[in-house]
Amino acid sequence: MKKKIKGKFNFILLIFLAFLVLYFTIKDDFPSILEQLRTIQKGWLFLGICVMIVYFLVRSVPLYVFARKFKKNYSFKSAVSLTLKTEFFNGVTPFASGGQPFQVYELKKQKINLTDGTNIIIQNFIVYQIALMLLGIFAITYNHYFHLFEEVTLLKKLVTLGFFVNLTVTICLFALAFLENFNNFIIKKGILLLTKLHLIKDPLKKEKDFRNYTKNFHEGAVILLQEKKKFIGLIGINILALLLLYLIPLIVLKGTNYQSSLNILSCIVSVSYVMLISSFVPLPGATGGIEYAFMSFFGYFITKPTISTVMILWRFMTYYLGILLGAIALTIKGRER
Repeated sequence: MKKKIKGKFNFILLIFLAFLVLYFTIKDDFPSILEQLRTIQKGWLFLGICVMIVYFLVRSVPLYVFARKFKKNYSFKSAVSLTLKTEFFNGVTPFASGGQPFQVYELKKQKINLTDGTNIIIQNFIVYQIALMLLGIFAITYNHYFHLFEEVTLLKKLVTLGFFVNLTVTICLFALAFLENFNNFIIKKGILLLTKLHLIKDPLKKEKDFRNYTKNFHEGAVILLQEKKKFIGLIGINILALLLLYLIPLIVLKGTNYQSSLNILSCIVSVSYVMLISSFVPLPGATGGIEYAFMSFFGYFITKPTISTVMILWRFMTYYLGILLGAIALTIKGRER
């Protein structure tokens, strides 16, 4: 009951924030934005949607590869369906926290046990996180040498913070995977502290649960690194998927006939910066923060009202489309293998 109430609250909050951001985005240029939306070239919009669909398909490949190791007849259709459902739960929960628990639950429904399901999700998350960090490093390095953006103190601090948040997550992944003695020490001390604070009733059971979790994490990472070519290949596939995602603003911009200095590289760097900032915004879909970041960085290449038009369409394609397709996938009843 509590989960349902929380889910409804998140959905209502998401709708409210979306309308609030939309209002502040269009309130000053509403007639011009409406005209641009009316006259935009539909072919470019169709291309953008097609690129997003390809993005979802490519993102499903690593999940499919990992799942096949534990269930030989696992289908690519199931991987795509799970990817879309994950988009929905990531989209409606703060910090995109709902996707991975749902993935484990869904894999269990598909006859993959909890341990193997956890390993699949861990391995999938590791290759994705590494790909995200590599593109972030590329963006920061590129901007350092080619100076796409001015040194705006607030934006620089936000990008730096976002980079270190993602770097910390990546380091913690590898610490959990390979520093077994350190993990056991942290678990033991953490359980002791939580027990003293009366937040844990059965410390022995909790300690056992945490040790099993880190053991699964370790086993998943070891399996992943034993197959180095596959490991590198799946990172490459995630980079490809992210590059498709990062090109959406340029595709949308082409449809407006706006003449801009924005090119493929500057678009990739700009979206990488937007993604770094959005990583620590504690609202569903990083709503508010991600729009602010988009307007700030793409504002170097696009002026109003065109930037507002591009941002609205970009946000629909990269966020709301995933939620919509995920919701449809959740309503489809079928036998998944």
